Amino acid sequence: MTDKQKTGQIGEALAKAHLEAIGMAVVASGYRYKRVELDLIARQEDDCLVFVEVKTRRGLKWGHPSGAVTPAKERNIARAASAYMREVDHQWEVRFDIIAILLHKDGSHTLEHIEDAFFPGLF
Repeated sequence: MTDKQKTGQIGEALAKAHLEAIGMAVVASGYRYKRVELDLIARQEDDCLVFVEVKTRRGLKWGHPSGAVTPAKERNIARAASAYMREVDHQWEVRFDIIAILLHKDGSHTLEHIEDAFFPGLF
């Protein structure tokens, strides 16, 4: 496993713990549609389905983690989300969030949860 993969796994575990701590139920992780992976899919108590893109970095050399979610990435996430919703017959509210995590050298981390991070429109 590469360092990048390890960093990603750590970030997804931290994001999952965060979502559960705020009362969300993680219903899927690593869902794949064609060549796109949805990091985490969670459900709120009101049945809103939340698609969460997790971006984790060990520093800011390449910018803030949330900046890695480009418009093309948003479109791909929306397509995969649409496939997932068809698969589970979900017809209610959805939301697209980003969880940006910075891992610090001292073992601590900073987590920023950006709700409604993007609105893909019709997909």
